[in-house]
Amino acid sequence: MLESAAAYIARLDGDERSRFRFLHVSTDEVFGSLGLDGTFDENSQYQPNSPYSATKAASDHLARAWHHTYGLPVIISNCSNNYGPRQFPEKLIPLMILNAAEGKALPVYGDGHQVRDWLHVEDHVRALVSIVDRGRPGEVYCVGGEAERTNMDVVLTLCRLLDECRSPARGKSHADLISHVPDRPGHDRRYAINTDKIYRELGWIPQESFESGLAKTVEWYLGNLEWCQTVVAAAALRLTGAVARKTDGTLFQTKRSV
Repeated sequence: MLESAAAYIARLDGDERSRFRFLHVSTDEVFGSLGLDGTFDENSQYQPNSPYSATKAASDHLARAWHHTYGLPVIISNCSNNYGPRQFPEKLIPLMILNAAEGKALPVYGDGHQVRDWLHVEDHVRALVSIVDRGRPGEVYCVGGEAERTNMDVVLTLCRLLDECRSPARGKSHADLISHVPDRPGHDRRYAINTDKIYRELGWIPQESFESGLAKTVEWYLGNLEWCQTVVAAAALRLTGAVARKTDGTLFQTKRSV
């Protein structure tokens, strides 16, 4: 993509060339894990702790290098955990909503005290538009929701909202479905974002509080259960139907859990 963008911008002239931007959307996971205090900002040291975050860190470095070496007008954003409508149901918030709606267990990794800064997807989109419109090439902007919550806080809040809009079986709370499962390998303990720069330079602040955004998210998923079932079924079909070739040239069918 960087090579294609560089080739494309080389063909532009005047105003079109000056307005072109390459926005690389990244994650706060590239900075590693925080202790009890402090926040990530645009000058935080890179310290990825998982293969996923290491690849994201590498892509950040490549984008920055293309700006420095070839003058490509790259802007990088690092955002916190997103949530909202149409998120794939394997993620924490939609998974909990959909499992609770079906009376299934609500699996929480480890002790559930991992802290994340939650950002509503529409606030994130508004931030990205602001960055493209007014951000400076070569700069980095951290985008967060100013809504730190532990995973357990998130799940318990979801259970309360679900209790209010649909009665659980036999008068119990949806919180009774919570179960703790072994923690993920290399699971970072805490992320938090300092949004001072994007507020100061671009005037962006999140419009959704975590409470308002989460209530809207629960309402959307409960009203779109058929969509969720369709995307989960399609993903399962792609995974279980994959055909791979063995080293001896024969074929075998792979099976993976969703």
